[in-house]
Amino acid sequence: MIHPVLHATVYFSGHVQGVGFRYATLQVAKEFEVAGYVRNLADGRVLVEAEGAAGEVDAFIAAIGERMHGHVRKLERAQQNRSPQFQGFVIR
Repeated sequence: MIHPVLHATVYFSGHVQGVGFRYATLQVAKEFEVAGYVRNLADGRVLVEAEGAAGEVDAFIAAIGERMHGHVRKLERAQQNRSPQFQGFVIR
């Protein structure tokens, strides 16, 4: 049986494109047991889709915020429990 994981959809706003945000997020992801992806959006925001144990996902998102805090103005987050859908963490 596949156990549900916490899935978070997070939008980062501010000066988040062209500053190495996706690469930094990929590096941070290596420090946590999370899967998913990061990508730039046409409206200037960065989208992070992450799943894993609740504590890992929460710590991962907090760590992105800390690493890039001079660039992030706003963070919007939605989450739900569901079956895992990702393998590894990538830039899209």
